[in-house]
Amino acid sequence: FFGNTNADSVVHYKLQHSIKARFLRFVPLDWNPNGRIGMRIEVYGCTYRSDVAEFDGTSALLYRFDQKSMSTVKDTISLKFKTLQSVGILLHGEGQEGDYITLELMKGKLSLLISLGDDKLHTTSSHANVTLGSLLDDQHWHSILIERVNKQINFTVDKHTHQFQTKGEFDYLDIDYELSFGGIPVPGKPGGFLKKNFHGCFENVYYNRMNIIDLAKRHKPQIHIVGNVTFACSEPKIVPITFVSTSSYLMLPGRYQKNGLSISFQFRTWNKAGLLLSSKLYQESGFLLLYLTDGRLKMTLQKSERILTVISTGTGLNNGQWHTVSLIGKRNRVSITIDDDAGSTAHATTQMQMYSGSNYYFGGCPGNGNDSRCMNPVDTLQGCMRLININNHAVNLILVQQGLLGNFSDLQIDLCSIRDRCLPNYCEHGGECSQSWNAFYCNCTNLGYTGATCHTSIYEQSCEAYKHKGNTSGFYYIDSDGSGPLGPILVYCNMTAQDKTWTVIQHNSTELTKVKGSNRENPHSVFYKYTASLDHLDAIVNHAEHCEQELAYHCKKSRLLNFPDELPFSWWVGRTSEKQMYWGGSLPGVKKCACGLEENCIDSRHYCNCDADKKEWTNDTGFLLYKEHLPVTQIVISDTSRPNSEAAIKLGPLHCRGDRNFWNAVSFNTEASYLHFPTFHGEFSADISFFFKTMASSGVFLENLGIKDFIRIELQSPKEVAFSFDVGNGPCEVSLKSHTYLNDNQWHYVKAERNVKEASLHVDQQPQRTKAAPSDGHIRLQLNSQLFVGGTASRQKGFLGCMRALQLNGITLDLEERAKITPGVEPGCPGHCSSYGNLCQNGGKCIEKHNGFSCDCTFSAYSGPFCKKEVSAYLGTGASVVYAFQEYYTLAINSSTPAASFYAGMTLSREDIHFSFRTIHTPSLLFYINSYYEEYLAVILCKNDSMYIQYHLDKQLEKGTLQIRYKNLANGQLHSMKINRQEGELYVQVDHFSRLKYSLSSDTEFNAIKSLILGRILAEYSDLDQEVLKANSQGFVGCLSSVQFNNITPLKTALYHPSSAPVTVQGHMVESNCGISTVADSTGSETTHSLADNSGPIDEGEPLANAIRSDSAVIGGVIAVVIFVILCIIAITVRIYQQKSTYKESEAKVTENDASTDAALKNEFSLQNTITENQKEHYF
Repeated sequence: FFGNTNADSVVHYKLQHSIKARFLRFVPLDWNPNGRIGMRIEVYGCTYRSDVAEFDGTSALLYRFDQKSMSTVKDTISLKFKTLQSVGILLHGEGQEGDYITLELMKGKLSLLISLGDDKLHTTSSHANVTLGSLLDDQHWHSILIERVNKQINFTVDKHTHQFQTKGEFDYLDIDYELSFGGIPVPGKPGGFLKKNFHGCFENVYYNRMNIIDLAKRHKPQIHIVGNVTFACSEPKIVPITFVSTSSYLMLPGRYQKNGLSISFQFRTWNKAGLLLSSKLYQESGFLLLYLTDGRLKMTLQKSERILTVISTGTGLNNGQWHTVSLIGKRNRVSITIDDDAGSTAHATTQMQMYSGSNYYFGGCPGNGNDSRCMNPVDTLQGCMRLININNHAVNLILVQQGLLGNFSDLQIDLCSIRDRCLPNYCEHGGECSQSWNAFYCNCTNLGYTGATCHTSIYEQSCEAYKHKGNTSGFYYIDSDGSGPLGPILVYCNMTAQDKTWTVIQHNSTELTKVKGSNRENPHSVFYKYTASLDHLDAIVNHAEHCEQELAYHCKKSRLLNFPDELPFSWWVGRTSEKQMYWGGSLPGVKKCACGLEENCIDSRHYCNCDADKKEWTNDTGFLLYKEHLPVTQIVISDTSRPNSEAAIKLGPLHCRGDRNFWNAVSFNTEASYLHFPTFHGEFSADISFFFKTMASSGVFLENLGIKDFIRIELQSPKEVAFSFDVGNGPCEVSLKSHTYLNDNQWHYVKAERNVKEASLHVDQQPQRTKAAPSDGHIRLQLNSQLFVGGTASRQKGFLGCMRALQLNGITLDLEERAKITPGVEPGCPGHCSSYGNLCQNGGKCIEKHNGFSCDCTFSAYSGPFCKKEVSAYLGTGASVVYAFQEYYTLAINSSTPAASFYAGMTLSREDIHFSFRTIHTPSLLFYINSYYEEYLAVILCKNDSMYIQYHLDKQLEKGTLQIRYKNLANGQLHSMKINRQEGELYVQVDHFSRLKYSLSSDTEFNAIKSLILGRILAEYSDLDQEVLKANSQGFVGCLSSVQFNNITPLKTALYHPSSAPVTVQGHMVESNCGISTVADSTGSETTHSLADNSGPIDEGEPLANAIRSDSAVIGGVIAVVIFVILCIIAITVRIYQQKSTYKESEAKVTENDASTDAALKNEFSLQNTITENQKEHYF
């Protein structure tokens, strides 16, 4: 804190937390640059009683019980301690039945081990071990409180409390003879101890209200003193120093001497790298450097930037513990020892004599290393040192502080100000905390969370949220409470329904379970364990709009509910842990099965089919729909013990649909309107997320105030959102400017997060903005007023528009319920299609709903929730799908059908055709459409793999024919075809190739369409082209997918509406998933051709009409080339035939047995994949 700057002013500073202390020490960090050194202080406190005892590491206090053993169900132990040692026993007691309690200091942390005994001796199943605190060997007072009631234990160290329960069966702590403080004495061996004793001071030691130190001071018989225990606490004469910044260093003088050098000191740090010592050796023979790198100790001897000797030893020396370093150099040999461990000693032989220098620089160098007397290859040390010895002389650091010895910069002397920034651990959800001198870091790897403190879940909260990001059915991780304590779980999201999304959760017994030999005295119970915990299931069910679970009971002479006669023979238990006496298809409290509710049981005297007690198999099956009781966790059966009595039960997975939170929305109609909720509690971490849409240029989304602290999110301008707060360090704001306008009446997403390390703001898909928190500032957000949503407490700058899915720390606020009782605010918000309509693809139409939207795929060749699922079918040999339009003359009289009147009663000047196909057969008729005026369009795949498109729009004129050659169109792979005609211009695109443009020389109108045919043409048409007749010999054998002609979807209609639509299917056709790999549409450059001439490259598309040349000079050359080509073709065709023969054999099997088309199709495509791996492409 900042002190006064003159002799008259008074500075008040209030501590964040109350403290208990006998002494206050003030450490000046900087002097007043405009005045003299001086300080005036006034402290307000209270009286304090202190009983102190000091232990020298070989002593202990033994509190002996009046009886042989002490058995307690409640214990309270409290004490304070301070020490410079990082290990030692503070408290120990044990019994003969395996009970014990031990409080031990280990590496500066307190470990409490406790056991209430076990019926099996020498096991660890009943042991509990809890660790608290850090850096407790700092010679400061630390408080301990242990409270136990039966198995429940509260363990508190310096106001940090950990609550836990002991394991095992017993509630009593049985301690024999005595409780020891300061060590564990060896029975029968006076002065002997099992572990290292405590070395330091105790204060106010209480055991169940007994003042142990007071009893010892008064020499009471309950206390036995072992070793030297004094009732005062001396201050050790150890002076530490702290290197606090990059400009810190300590220079100590030395003396040139030729008999070598010896240096030792202790240090502690969190940083992986830092200079420990730099010294210029005698007569400039070189530099001695000792430093940390990656947590290891490294020593180098170098001269003129040339490294002569390197020694490396130790590991993990940046763990915050005190480590001792001893360096001894004599002549041309040097050795380093860490922590007085001879096993860690590293030796090296040098190329120069080791002579002591005149100056020793510890921690850093003056001028950031720009000094000829000091060299620093790494960073400045940020940490502490003590017990510095140079050539066997201890350095008096108080003389350094007084300016009588050496020199220093930016040091704290007589203080080690190291902090454990991982205590308390602000890393959430199991994040691993690590630290440096100034900051801590959280490792969130494989946790499912991200952010500076692992606060934010990387998964969506429901299947509904995944659906509206455009995902399809599959397994997904969902995190039901977002940043809350529940972790992510894996579920199956079924998004195949048109406007419903189901979350499916499996359990361990979905198969039929047979039951025999059960009765009321010995019932059969089946317990169900789900892939999610009960807490996860609660969250999923509570968030869902609807849940259901199918329950089936198959019975033969086995009664079920047995109402209304007697008590039920069977029941089930749900998540409320209550017996449920109704069955699937019925309602709570009715005590009936589905047939009893519908009054159609096989015996009208009973309410379940099984209660008729028939000798034949029957069943009671239905869905449990009351979601407050779901899921089922147990089923009990008790009537299968009679002769010939059997039963079988089957419980389906839990299905839940909808997300009540995702569409929970409100509309704010005036700037003065708002919703208020209870105070938001996000002291150390807070995340707020919501969707909004508005046409206003500014407004406050939410605000919550404290006495001085506050938190606020607002729209500051049409393109800017601001997140501001104050936790005691002054107002802080994170703002983000969008590239687009945010007041466009579209849904926009906002997420703001604030934790002890940083604050961040995220808007839509914009890059996240982050602002770091002060390293040593206030961190707790303290609010006390109501939370205002859509406005402020002053009723100014209110928000006009809609908000939905408002979540605070993973908890969704029910905006709609609060809006029902609030004037100026209405529940719900229309207009979802304006934001989400683009999710409806392939011609799907967005339909508004109260909670969300759905996609209408009626006029799309695709299906699924977003009209993205390909509708595909396999057609066998001779199969035909005919979509017939109404007769032209009938239509002229009665034109009640819109689709038919559009096609048969009007003249078409344009067509939009799209389909995908997969086949190995040529020639194949892919698509055919004709009219009552003998006009037609045919799409044919020829034997030479060319695509043949024939338009005949006027029988008086010549046919317009287009041939497009691509390689391997009949290779069993999926190919996409697009044909678009607008009057005389024709556009064709195959797969990803360029979109080609042609000009029709025939008529440009398609009159009175009669039928659209997929596969074989069964009717007789006299005007069919020879190429069409050849292809029609077998029609089409293979896969057709997503066939669309303008707004007509003939394949989809034939599969899903065969009885209600004018469609006829003959031959073998079966729905398949053979179109799932449809090549994505691509756009490319256009090439213009005319069907009346022969221009254009042959590989892109070449008209065949009038294509014969009569140039005799060319013919001779052509004949020579043809002879050569024929020879090549013969050789290559043999190879291709060998590869295709196997493929055709597989296809022959498909033709022979159309009943197994799906299986054959899988085999065909599997084989095609094998062929594709080996085939080579040949182009003639």
